[in-house]
Amino acid sequence: MDKTLETRVEELEQMVFMNKNVLSFEEASRFLNLSKSYLYKLTSGNLIPHYKPQGKMLYFEKAELEAWLRQNPIKTSAQINQEAQRYIIVSKPLMQK
Repeated sequence: MDKTLETRVEELEQMVFMNKNVLSFEEASRFLNLSKSYLYKLTSGNLIPHYKPQGKMLYFEKAELEAWLRQNPIKTSAQINQEAQRYIIVSKPLMQK
């Protein structure tokens, strides 16, 4: 019975967490799955979007963190092949008569 109650509490906490737009430093660390020291390093180097109201605690906007995670996509082999084929077709020299 305790296990079920504990599981339900964790599920509720997760649902509340997923609905938040602004995350604290701890929540951002958990959301990004980054260590706290690495997240501090990113903020001190201004490598990740963050807010520091009144120069104290760090806050993060969830949408900005999601965009930051997607900033360097790796193309699949199919995408690379498709781009190569498109390039060959477009840059094919015209035959002169």
